[in-house]
Amino acid sequence: MSNPYQEALGRTLIERTFRERIVLVGVTLAGHDDEDTEEALDELSQLIDTAGADEVARLTQRRDVPDPAWYIGKGKVDELHEVCLALDADTVVFDAELSPAQQYNLEKVLGRTALDRTAVILDIFAQNAHTQEGKAQVELAMLRYRLPRLRRGAKAQMSQQAGGIGTRGPGETRLEVDRRRIMRRITKLEHDLAALAKTRATQRKSRGRSGLASVVIVGYTNAGKSTLLNALTQAGVLAQDRLFATLDPTTRRLALPGGEPVLLTDTVGFISRLPHGLIESFKSTLEVAATADLLVHVVDASASHPDHQVSAVREVLAEIGADQVPEFIVFNKSDRLEHGAGSLLREHPGAVAVSALRREGLEVFLRTLADRMRAISRVTELVVPFDRGDIVAAVHREGEVVSIEEADAGLRIRARLSEASEGRLKEFVIASRDGRQSEPDPVDTTDTGGR
Repeated sequence: MSNPYQEALGRTLIERTFRERIVLVGVTLAGHDDEDTEEALDELSQLIDTAGADEVARLTQRRDVPDPAWYIGKGKVDELHEVCLALDADTVVFDAELSPAQQYNLEKVLGRTALDRTAVILDIFAQNAHTQEGKAQVELAMLRYRLPRLRRGAKAQMSQQAGGIGTRGPGETRLEVDRRRIMRRITKLEHDLAALAKTRATQRKSRGRSGLASVVIVGYTNAGKSTLLNALTQAGVLAQDRLFATLDPTTRRLALPGGEPVLLTDTVGFISRLPHGLIESFKSTLEVAATADLLVHVVDASASHPDHQVSAVREVLAEIGADQVPEFIVFNKSDRLEHGAGSLLREHPGAVAVSALRREGLEVFLRTLADRMRAISRVTELVVPFDRGDIVAAVHREGEVVSIEEADAGLRIRARLSEASEGRLKEFVIASRDGRQSEPDPVDTTDTGGR
């Protein structure tokens, strides 16, 4: 009886390419089923492909709890070793987070690199980081990941001794030198990112003074966030059918139906079990979501389980403090659904379906977005003297005029304005949405220098 692994090896020796060959390993733990494991391995396979490698095989096992030494059982480790030899695999990747001890034990037995899901995601982020801040954030996450995984080298490298008074005794180990070097680099990166975070905060304050509402696009990786931003604003952001193609946020001005402008920002995509170290490193970037007026949550309607993606995104939003921001769900890639997105829309009242790539459904999306912004925006009532056309123009420019009528003291205007715009026009304000009343005499007819 022929061995399929040996036959595959024969083909491998002829067709060997330069792409790394990977064996995937998944474990179905108590409370989960095999379908969940296969779905997770499918996503891991996508991550592997994005990182520039190929899946050549996958192994699965059912366990109540992970083995503390190997994560999988010893018998499965031996089987994994045979598969790696038969298929000439370079690396094994576990769809889990391996402890440093488990990783060390596996590599010792398998004779090849053993990685976990976190390492693959970090590698993809490293490939896609292009800005100074993005590169620093990724490097910081990678160093935090590698620090507990430093290993002892050969005995000859373990200590350094020198002769002479004051130099006798065990020297500093190579492991300690490497650990201290990494700690210094982590401290430097944290300092640099703190400075960049201050710059980003200043930019946000500047945008806040502009009086424009902030709308932030969030969603699962490869859901089509950048494609949607490009379709709405011609931003020219890189949009590819691959995971984590965009890491750096991009902000563009968008005019909603009715004329009121907003700031629309694209963000890094999320994924199930996004490494905590990455979230910590990217917190200054992700803060834009926590300070937004509205989150446009883009969901891949063609995914096998869209609700799983929605849950994964909401978990990350909660971790960065953005779970209280109003959410507007948009099902993208609806053109890929044979029977349309009707069932998804019924399950998620208030959501809309679009195809950003084909520019289908964008008008409905914009109208709904405008309605949502009106529902959460401040309605302010002003009385503007008849001779202050500049103020009337400012109200039209910075907000949306709901109504305008003549009164004895001037034009009575009801408009949706941001807090910043309302503050600039406070001498003309008589009431805001929450019923606050201004001074008894709202109209100042003195010369204000053309304000």
